[in-house]
Amino acid sequence: MKKFLIVNIISYAVVLCFSLQPLWAHSSVKESVVKVYATSIVQDYDEPWKTYSQETSSGSGCIISGNRILTAAHVVADQIFVQVRRAGKAEKYTAEVGQVAHDCDLAILKVKDPSFFLGTQPVETGALVQIGDNVTTYGFPAGGDKLCRTEGVVSRVEHTEYVHSSTSLLACQIDAAINPGSSGGPVVKDDKLVGVAFELSGGENIGYMVPTPIISHFLDDIKDGTYAGIPDLGIYTQKMENSGLRTKFGMRDDQTGVLVSKIYMGSPAEGILQPGDVILSIDGINVANDASVEFRKGERTFYRYLIQQKHINGQIRLKILSNQELKNVEIQLTKPVNFERLVPHEQFDVTPTYYVFGGLVFEPLTENYLMTWGEAPYSDAPSALLNYYQNGDRTQDRKEVVVLVKVLPDEINAGYHQLRDRVVSYVNGRKISTMEDLVTAFEQHDGKYHVLEDENGYNIVLGRDEVEGNGEAILNKFKIISDRSIDLKS
Repeated sequence: MKKFLIVNIISYAVVLCFSLQPLWAHSSVKESVVKVYATSIVQDYDEPWKTYSQETSSGSGCIISGNRILTAAHVVADQIFVQVRRAGKAEKYTAEVGQVAHDCDLAILKVKDPSFFLGTQPVETGALVQIGDNVTTYGFPAGGDKLCRTEGVVSRVEHTEYVHSSTSLLACQIDAAINPGSSGGPVVKDDKLVGVAFELSGGENIGYMVPTPIISHFLDDIKDGTYAGIPDLGIYTQKMENSGLRTKFGMRDDQTGVLVSKIYMGSPAEGILQPGDVILSIDGINVANDASVEFRKGERTFYRYLIQQKHINGQIRLKILSNQELKNVEIQLTKPVNFERLVPHEQFDVTPTYYVFGGLVFEPLTENYLMTWGEAPYSDAPSALLNYYQNGDRTQDRKEVVVLVKVLPDEINAGYHQLRDRVVSYVNGRKISTMEDLVTAFEQHDGKYHVLEDENGYNIVLGRDEVEGNGEAILNKFKIISDRSIDLKS
């Protein structure tokens, strides 16, 4: 039944393409929409020296100023080869990925052959849409090569968790279905770009788009050729809708704000804010007790919107209530969103970090590794690993969760072959905070035995001479080219 519905949706989209084409052939946007073909290779995080077989997929994009193509980051994630084709044209051109912003799901593609752009006009960026605005989505839905359009109405403008990055950013919901293959395509109003289609929704005839404030932030950020990211204060806050909570922290009836509950390690707010402070306003804009701010008359969203408008190393002004005393402080936003996470969200365009020692395979815990148990919420994964992913904070003692992933069976590690997914606490008496700590603890040890202790106190003991004599043979037996990832070779 599910397959039947998908086929019918795709068939409907194709019919829509043919039936509507004469009505919008005059649109200048049509000439600037491109289909993106991507070949990607995904890493195997269970055996991190391997990759899965290559996969092909397609998406959409549009030509913007500077002979660039704007698309969604997830369309070209983990890519090894990209081609693009203009709407109504037969020839495909090789493209290169320029800057990628996985946090806001945007990417720039470049085509070296200038003939690709002949006869096109770059799509200009418009203003942030209003609720109730009519918009049009252009793209190449799966199941055909014809450019299609879908019309819809903007129904929401608010913070939403982006599927690609699990980051909460401003987004727009529209009552128009965005079919597979249309992701990355332009959403326009009056022939101006007002969004990039970026995800599918579980609801019927509902789609989402990255709005122009996020797009403009990305394009401004990459003017120097690199992407720095979206800044964050590095604090955990809670709403103050309870009157008893407000009274406890000395707030007057005419004051509203959010309570600072935690300041993460490395936060730009360290030494400036402290737990128990109340943030009353940001850059002169009052923060409500429900953690919202008015970003446009009559419209509210999450207060972090004001921070996310800034660039890395930008300044932000806060009015706070600290120990019942009003203060004005400035903070330089030096860190990007999600920097504080002990276990990173899904990573793209990177190879796994790993280390093999005496047949013991180690890597840092990431969402990519949890994905080896299937889709979120990864209910089959060990509860201890899930707890670190959901609740763990970085500390000096633990900047990464270093995991003994598995044991490659050999005589020197007999008795430990069944061990998997053990969180490492100590190696040869050294506290392990990062993968680099682990490598150093093994390789700078000159004792007779190597001793590893997991977080439950379980001990693994290997003879140093046996490891040195058999380590290379174990790698050869399991056809592992290197005992460590490239990032650990330095």
